[in-house]
Amino acid sequence: MSKLNDKVVMRHMDMYMEQEDNYTQAVMSGTDRLQSKLQSEMASRLSFALSTPPLKFGPWLYYRRVEEGKQFPVLCRRLASLHDEFISHDLPSAGFDFTSGKRIEQKLIDYNLEAQRFGGYAYEELSEVSPDHRCIAYTMYDKDKDLFRLSVRNLNSGALCSKPQEERVSNLAWAKDGQALLYCVTDQNKRPYRIYCSMIGSTDDDVLVFEESDNDVFVNIRHTKDFRFVTVNTFSIESSKVFLINAADPLSGMDLVWQCEGIAHCIIEHHQGCLFLFTDAAKGGQSVDNHYLLRSPVDSLSSPRIWEDVFVSDPDWVVEDMDFSHTHLVLNIREGRNFRLCSVALPLPAGKGPVHLKELHPQFLPLPKYVSQISPGPNYDYHSSNMRFTISSPVMPDSVVDYDLSNGNWKIIQQQNILHEKTKVLYGTASSASISENTLNTDVFNSANEVSPDDQQLWNDLSEFYASEQHNVSSDDGVLVPLTVVYSRKTKKEDQNPGLLHVHGAYGELLDKRWRSELKSLLDRGWIVAYADVRGGGGGGKKWHYDGRCTKKINSIKDFMSCANFLVDKEIVNEKKLAASGYSAGGLVVASAINQCPHLFTAAVLKVPFLDATSTLLYPIIPLRAADYEEFGYPGDINDFHAIRDYSPYDNIQKDVLYPAVLISSSFNTRFGVWEAAKWVARVREHTIYDPKRPILLNLTTDIVEENRYLQCKESALETAFLIKAMES
Repeated sequence: MSKLNDKVVMRHMDMYMEQEDNYTQAVMSGTDRLQSKLQSEMASRLSFALSTPPLKFGPWLYYRRVEEGKQFPVLCRRLASLHDEFISHDLPSAGFDFTSGKRIEQKLIDYNLEAQRFGGYAYEELSEVSPDHRCIAYTMYDKDKDLFRLSVRNLNSGALCSKPQEERVSNLAWAKDGQALLYCVTDQNKRPYRIYCSMIGSTDDDVLVFEESDNDVFVNIRHTKDFRFVTVNTFSIESSKVFLINAADPLSGMDLVWQCEGIAHCIIEHHQGCLFLFTDAAKGGQSVDNHYLLRSPVDSLSSPRIWEDVFVSDPDWVVEDMDFSHTHLVLNIREGRNFRLCSVALPLPAGKGPVHLKELHPQFLPLPKYVSQISPGPNYDYHSSNMRFTISSPVMPDSVVDYDLSNGNWKIIQQQNILHEKTKVLYGTASSASISENTLNTDVFNSANEVSPDDQQLWNDLSEFYASEQHNVSSDDGVLVPLTVVYSRKTKKEDQNPGLLHVHGAYGELLDKRWRSELKSLLDRGWIVAYADVRGGGGGGKKWHYDGRCTKKINSIKDFMSCANFLVDKEIVNEKKLAASGYSAGGLVVASAINQCPHLFTAAVLKVPFLDATSTLLYPIIPLRAADYEEFGYPGDINDFHAIRDYSPYDNIQKDVLYPAVLISSSFNTRFGVWEAAKWVARVREHTIYDPKRPILLNLTTDIVEENRYLQCKESALETAFLIKAMES
């Protein structure tokens, strides 16, 4: 296989991309007006408030805003003490105080200028403000070298520091109250393996703090929220370890505080002399299904360190995530498939052993109906009583919510309001639904987890117009698979609607069921949008994940097919109008399902899909992680190899049968190479029956679509037009 930097090969690839692009344009030429209309619809729904809500960190408010006519945002800050009433969460001003006539905003990083440094792209992966607010360390993607470059900028002068300016940086953590920066670099195979310490402002060379020589071991660093310690995680298939570095003296060495067998998720926080460990490591040699919380005194002298459980295990309340402040512990809890948020006052009772969470009288935070995901905000300020979360739902635009844990107040500080006057006609009964900030600021949470019916409108919930239904679908082995079905209340008709079924099912990650404005174009045209939470994905514990990976990957595919058949059998979707959609590893599930049952779907959209599992796992051109082999199998193991060959989409394409219409979108800036998509397309065209109504299209790009709102609309319009055209054919 040729190298990615082979100029001759890339020249041929350019010619190939042009040919595929011409073919796609020719096939889709009859949809030009439709694509233009769809793109206009989607662009009109883009949030006009491109700024992020101000985030308080110490004495400062940090936020990003997009200046008129510019493609990329500007990172800014202002002192929270200066004219607090002048600050708008909806549209941070340019920082001019009309009372005093002074500019009170500092521009910290202009990403439009960063784009000039990095070949037209401004793709930032990491960004950390120092605890003394004097510097910011951040990494930008260098497209030419395919790596992330570290820069440190002085926030007072705006100038870049002379060092560190390193390449291949994967993690960073501030120490010594902002005077030192620890950063982790990767080797040529993108394995994080070295940790350096750089003294900001010093001309001395950066000091190598740690190096992992074992090629199978990966390294990760982070600081605790109070900046007292830096944790170093090393993990491999064999074991996971956590070391502690005193942030006040980062060159004093590392202390081993935790180790366990196998790969485990391990996050350590510090609170008032206690270390808290949030992990899913095995207990007593037995695998556990969910995370749990441990604690141990910082000054413990026992060797090995003794950890005790904080909570008694409760199958009804599964802790999915946690966050600390100085005064409260906030827990993201799952009850069955439903998510809840609660806070517990600190410090926790000590010396009594593990306690039932219910005994601590947790205060539940208000949530809307149909919550599909709760994502923690940055929450940098350890001493703040405010906690920020993004609440997602299939029938509600994402809500960024601040909860004040000290007094029970909560407020929605950012949410796209698509019920404005421009869309009143589309929604029928809605008038201008702007909500006053005073109303949002006065709600107080109680022991219930939902707001009152009178307050439900505060969430800009769209359930009046769009319905979200939950089903449990029996897979071929009897396991019940959650299926979410979303549709427009105005256009749903039994056994007549076209439908689009989404799937991911890998890495134990939650399927993205957020409201996405581009899907509104399908919903308003009578489409059903469904989401299959198959095994291999998240939301059901570790067993749910493990039952859909490696040699059990076939379960993900069977679950997906069962959900597709359910939609047809229950006449939710017309049997001749069902389409499938999969992103990344979800593309593998869709393509494998098509191989097994080509007539089940009329069309499919695969985004940067993983299609040639056998070759990629055997001969990785783009370096793979240990987690990738854990997920999809080790081809060196004979059982894993046979399982990979059985589910690999490229190796199981049927001959002389009619496949659905398929649109594959891929990019050079993805973890799965464009050659996978190109090979799969070529073999499908060669082996299967040709039908001009069922084209196999390949849409290749060299751009980072996620960083360009215009390109996102253009790509979404193409995909939507493709689906509509396939159903009309």
